[in-house]
Amino acid sequence: MLLPVHRAHLMPKAAGPSHMTIPMNLSLNMRRKHHSSMSGVRSPLAVALLLLSATLSLPAAAQAPAVVTKLVAEPARVTIQAGQAQPFKVTAYDASGKVVPDAVVRVGGQRGAVMFTDSEVRAFRAGSYTAVATASNPPGTAPITLEIPVIVSWPTLTRMEIAAAPGKLVEGVMLAHTAKGFHADNSERPGLKATWRSSADEIASVDRFGNVTAHKAGSVSISAEAEGTTATKQYTVTANPVKTIAMDIPSTSVRTGDVVHLKARALDGNGRAVDDAQLEWSYTYTPDDTTVAPGGPGIIDNGLFAANAPGQFTLIATSGNVVSRAVVDVAPRDVRRRFTVTSRGVINTTATSDLWPWTGKDGRDYCLVGTWGGNGYGIVFDITDMNNIVKTDSIKIDARTINDVTISPDGRYGVLAREGASNRVNGVVILDLADPAHPKIASSFSQELTGGVHNMFATNDHLFAISGGQKYVIIDVKDIYNPKYVSEYQHPNARIHDLWVNDGIAYSAQGGVGAVVVDVGNGKYGGTIENPKLITTFPINSGHEIFPYFQKATGKTYLFLGDEEMNRAGRVWEGTNYRPTLGSSGGIAQTSGGYVHIVDFTDPMNPRKVGRYHLEDYGAHDIIVEDDVLYQAYYDGGVRIVDVSGELLGNLADQNREIAVFKPYDPSALTANAPFVMNVMPWKGQILFTDFNSGLWAAKLEPRAAVTP
Repeated sequence: MLLPVHRAHLMPKAAGPSHMTIPMNLSLNMRRKHHSSMSGVRSPLAVALLLLSATLSLPAAAQAPAVVTKLVAEPARVTIQAGQAQPFKVTAYDASGKVVPDAVVRVGGQRGAVMFTDSEVRAFRAGSYTAVATASNPPGTAPITLEIPVIVSWPTLTRMEIAAAPGKLVEGVMLAHTAKGFHADNSERPGLKATWRSSADEIASVDRFGNVTAHKAGSVSISAEAEGTTATKQYTVTANPVKTIAMDIPSTSVRTGDVVHLKARALDGNGRAVDDAQLEWSYTYTPDDTTVAPGGPGIIDNGLFAANAPGQFTLIATSGNVVSRAVVDVAPRDVRRRFTVTSRGVINTTATSDLWPWTGKDGRDYCLVGTWGGNGYGIVFDITDMNNIVKTDSIKIDARTINDVTISPDGRYGVLAREGASNRVNGVVILDLADPAHPKIASSFSQELTGGVHNMFATNDHLFAISGGQKYVIIDVKDIYNPKYVSEYQHPNARIHDLWVNDGIAYSAQGGVGAVVVDVGNGKYGGTIENPKLITTFPINSGHEIFPYFQKATGKTYLFLGDEEMNRAGRVWEGTNYRPTLGSSGGIAQTSGGYVHIVDFTDPMNPRKVGRYHLEDYGAHDIIVEDDVLYQAYYDGGVRIVDVSGELLGNLADQNREIAVFKPYDPSALTANAPFVMNVMPWKGQILFTDFNSGLWAAKLEPRAAVTP
């Protein structure tokens, strides 16, 4: 649940709540069976030895966890070049100076600039940064932090290139150019700033951004220089053949957020099309109400336009000194509906994590809920009547946190993800759902999963489990009592957090890379379940949540990728960065940052970011899209339900696309009145969500009120 960080060790499991009835774990049952087979008569010495043996064999759950008092980083100061990696570790010590081997140490650096894994630090962007290592301590004891200076430099540039925007440089036309610089290993320098020059300003001039404006016919050379490396591009400027522009705007009455395709044809003096003409688009705006007009009322991007505010927009197409205009009237979008809570499954003695609803074999509906820092409890609720949620059972496993839970589509099995197991062997616990109200443990699986399982995805035959943020392991679960390792996929230089599998393709969010898409049985791209094959990646500053969505109305596929930023340092409102209490009673409300990125993935080989859902004061978590509605767990921003119908462009939060918002305040919560929504899912026309501090909630959207003329 925390930001993409480094898990150096696993925390010992704390004792379970005394008020809950728990089954004996397997190891204790086996031990009792072994003891019962011994002779019924024992000598005093034998009894003493047996008691001593039982004491020595107590599980880690009964031992008081060590308190970390100091952290030491090696090296204490990181100096590194972008594109390189070097060894790095943080060691935790107690008050006596002894190493605490099972401490949970998390290291967070500047996102997109540096990334810390279990054994190394990798750099991506030059700059001076401060990484922070944090060691969790038992409840009631403050965590320990350590600041680590990080200096990242760029490698030397070895060559430059100039890339021009599509179009022809003719009189009166401005053509954008970009300077690209490369290092010796052919990696590109991001954010390169070059000095631009023209050999003949009277023929064509260039500004400091690389925009070249042609003035009259003739030859000219444009150059870009950075760090002593230069690239040049030659042009012959000709007369502009365009005399008129014929605009074709399909609709002149739309709503805010509706996408308008900008179409126009450049024509010469004889009415013939000039196919290579450079067309530029802009707009002017007259608001409906000048007192509420926003600063950025519309978006033009890649031949598309969308309005954020109602009013009249004049769309302008130009080619050199030739201009054409069309007016579009934009009406306000109103999709608001009332959000009504119908029932609750209160959990306020420990923190709550994920949820997954399903229809059981008995025809009733259930929901499996995980707990965070809650000593390994998974909880089952009967949700058949969404006005009366009833707890039916709980399952205790060896884990400190069950961050993720999932159910197979056929409702045959469920899975609890384990983090912080007492023996440091985590993995997953597979549940038999033959009796859905009272699941029983079918098996455990830990092969290649010893680093802690944070997220999973279940199909009827296979389970995809993320191992320690390094990779996902594919498990055959046709026989849930005998699961088998099938294969795995690990992407280089990345840290995976979430994945979703659809039609044999695995979509994953991976820090340091972005979206990673792999053929795991679709076959179109050469992959199988036994031999996954990479399809493509899409670089984006997000590596936390992902959801692929096929939109029937437009035929488009969109990827929704969510950030998770728990540190608001450097923002106008830095949030409650004075150590909010996570997972223990009382304390200060946690805050978050980040947002949802929207990528047009219709052509997997040519994906393009087109929009976002962005609220500055809150951060995004789990994402589900169904029937053109985005169900968004937005942490301290609550439940956000958003209209994502039609083509998407720009920030949906600016376009009146929000249907409903609900923040689950609860004075009796683990941290009182501190909404922190972890997951939200639509379920049979209603809504389920979990709040970190207050448990499971059920709700519904009321029908839109009829408009009275």
